[in-house]
Amino acid sequence: MHARFMPHVFAFADDLMPGTRVLDVGCGNGFLCGEFLKRGCEVVGTDLSAQGIDLARKTYPNGRFELLAADAEVLQQLGEPPFDIVISTEVVEHLHAPRAWAKACFEALKPGGRFICTTPYHGYLKNLMISLLGKWDTHANPLWEGGHIKLWSKRTLGRLLTEGGFRNLEFRGAGRIPGLWMTMIARATKPL
Repeated sequence: MHARFMPHVFAFADDLMPGTRVLDVGCGNGFLCGEFLKRGCEVVGTDLSAQGIDLARKTYPNGRFELLAADAEVLQQLGEPPFDIVISTEVVEHLHAPRAWAKACFEALKPGGRFICTTPYHGYLKNLMISLLGKWDTHANPLWEGGHIKLWSKRTLGRLLTEGGFRNLEFRGAGRIPGLWMTMIARATKPL
């Protein structure tokens, strides 16, 4: 999935200046953090996977990686000032409490900062096609351990982010054609 959404993430990040401070909420093994590090950014990654954090620390020693949940106290737990950019890719669809995640991402941004997230896209046309083709059992198998527990459309993700205080929302799709995207990328800002 990184190959599909990374170009859009970096387009939404705009011109990255050396020293741009980036927080990756749900960084996994740190791959995307490594891409921001290559561009001269100062990067902090958080995740709930001890294995992912260990791998990120070994692979990207110039970043900071911490085993932390995305909650409203993330900045206090990190002991960091607010960030220029907060990213969270392919995370929100796994969360029981997405409003807490949105609040944590909002609180971690400095005023005027950019938030960028991705999630599998589930709009009307895509859901209709999955239904007509009888593919729900293979697309979102409820027997998978972990996996996706929430499906997001532009409308529902937009509502979540707006409720969380974000403004200036923009969306892009990646993979397949419009209406059948594999994933969507959202950008929003924290008001000044």
